[in-house]
Amino acid sequence: MRVRRQDGRPVHLSYCTNVHPAEDLPGIIGQLDTYAVAVRERLGTDVLGLGLWLAAPVAAALADDGETRLRLRQELDVRGLEVVTLNGFPYEAFQAPVVKHAVYRPDWTTPERLDYTLDLARILVDLMPADADRGSVSTLPLAWREPWTTESHDAARRMLDRLAEGLAEIAWQTGRVVRVAFEPEPGCVAETTAQAVEMLAGTDTDRLGVCLDLAHLACAWEDPKAAVDRLATAGIPIVKVQVSAALEVTDPVAARPVLERYAEPRFLHQTRSAAGHACDDLDLALAENPPGPWRIHFHVPLHTPPAPPLTATTPLLRDALAVVDCDHYDVETYTWDVLPAGQRPTSPAELADGIAGELAWTRDQLTGARA
Repeated sequence: MRVRRQDGRPVHLSYCTNVHPAEDLPGIIGQLDTYAVAVRERLGTDVLGLGLWLAAPVAAALADDGETRLRLRQELDVRGLEVVTLNGFPYEAFQAPVVKHAVYRPDWTTPERLDYTLDLARILVDLMPADADRGSVSTLPLAWREPWTTESHDAARRMLDRLAEGLAEIAWQTGRVVRVAFEPEPGCVAETTAQAVEMLAGTDTDRLGVCLDLAHLACAWEDPKAAVDRLATAGIPIVKVQVSAALEVTDPVAARPVLERYAEPRFLHQTRSAAGHACDDLDLALAENPPGPWRIHFHVPLHTPPAPPLTATTPLLRDALAVVDCDHYDVETYTWDVLPAGQRPTSPAELADGIAGELAWTRDQLTGARA
């Protein structure tokens, strides 16, 4: 949906559909009816923004078939839905047995990642509303940090050059601009904004920039203003903001019984302490027990606090929204279905309520309507 920030700037606000993923076009359209329309109705808005996630096979099919893209655009329009951003981080859905690191593959050393991302850009050109200035596609920050060699770095740089060339060709052919946003994440080649600056130095920053995930920023213990200033000084644009909050705990020892409820097998929950200790998953942190406080890469609902003694990084999230300059904001809480029992939605209606609550909270933060 379109909102105006307190300073009067118009921005796009959406939610990422990886919270209710589908892997083919009928499934995607079905999810629109089950969730997106219900969320729009709860918010009382004529048009709701979506940050679509498209698995690689359906993205390849859509990129090759203009008529099918037109059909998807029509399905969105008739439901009062619009798309200016796509989530291109997960290449495909998690399959059983779950391998948590699979979300980082294929990485940016491979042509598969390049092809997938350019497919998304081609699709987005036809999905964007006519009055949208530009589109965005978020993606992983090159790769998981291990293994990473000089050869890996060189291969990734070649892929980024080819990506920028492909985006420029799409713009020349269609007159529509799509930018790709690399999303720093704990444990990856680029975990911090400083590493993102190094990663993107010398690239085409008219086409490439950063997706600032605010839960990831918190887990890196970065100050929002310093991070935003660092990117601006380096000339790296913030193409997209993932509006998200991480789990936080001051005393992990005292909170252990509650924390254990968040250790689950599907997603990585990288854990970072204020003192610089790093664990690649919550169960590892619970085993190693570094001194607190901790921040945990577990996207928690924005508008409802976790059970005490846990908290969320929403104060940092508010600070970041106040200083960041961006026109695409995408709420990304994909962990609703792995929340501890009692906090997890048990029906589509409850999940729609939760998504609507997060969007309303974010809208109020951006517009200044919060109390």
